[in-house]
Amino acid sequence: MTTEDKLLGKQVEYPQHYCPAILVAVPRRQNREIYGIDHPDHLFCGYDSWHAYEASFILDNGIPVAGMLKITYPASSPSIVESKSLKLYLGSFHMEALGKTLGQAVDRFVATVAADLSALLCTEVKVHFYEDAPSFLPFDFNDYTLLEKEPDTYALQFSVYQENPALLTENIQEAGELKVCSHLLKSNCKITRQPDWGSLYIHLKGRTQPAYASLLKYIVSLRNENHFHEEICEMTFKRLSDLFQPEILMVSCLYTRRGGIDICPCRANKPDYLPHYLPQADILTQRNFRQ
Repeated sequence: MTTEDKLLGKQVEYPQHYCPAILVAVPRRQNREIYGIDHPDHLFCGYDSWHAYEASFILDNGIPVAGMLKITYPASSPSIVESKSLKLYLGSFHMEALGKTLGQAVDRFVATVAADLSALLCTEVKVHFYEDAPSFLPFDFNDYTLLEKEPDTYALQFSVYQENPALLTENIQEAGELKVCSHLLKSNCKITRQPDWGSLYIHLKGRTQPAYASLLKYIVSLRNENHFHEEICEMTFKRLSDLFQPEILMVSCLYTRRGGIDICPCRANKPDYLPHYLPQADILTQRNFRQ
């Protein structure tokens, strides 16, 4: 049994009480070695942002509190937390009395989750609890062009559904800068093969760049890939970095929720090019229309 399939694809009951022991860390190196990401800190920086929509606990008087957790940690961490283990871990709080007052209980909940995940992943994990949505939600990707809405998109021929970097070089353009996105991102869970749906955002500036059609064909070619969300993001980043050696490169994947959790990794070749709001646990961002 590998680390990542300790819980995935298996029928596991929710713990009835607080249970940090159920958390599972999956080493990042397993997938990075496949794509030649030997020194990730030299290639990119980034964050993984998680939104857990089923966060709940009770107060000492028995009344439940329900809300959402935003969890962020850096791509430099040696491991990621396996998503099913996180779901079960958060579920173990559902009948835990964490304090007399709401403020007291929220502080204890956030501090406990942050401490447990930081210890598991050997990095600083930031956590914020939202009982209500803020009145204003910023969004990092408002000025991105949606590839599938470009003219003649539906006249293109699509036939490749396994990741193929050659698609990116079918039509290379001269120097320029692009900010594009697609809501056609789809991949499969590495272990269960269940479909994962999302949106992919790319900011690239270099002496050469792929054509819009080439980028869209590449994104569609991820359709039958079996990887975790973070791996899809890093694989796409590595392909674009190798082929175009851009001055600016940022790749973000906003996946839709499954099991009450969504995962949104972002990677960039310099910190200045990372999304501003998404990596911050204490700022809740606007969801795109599929999240």
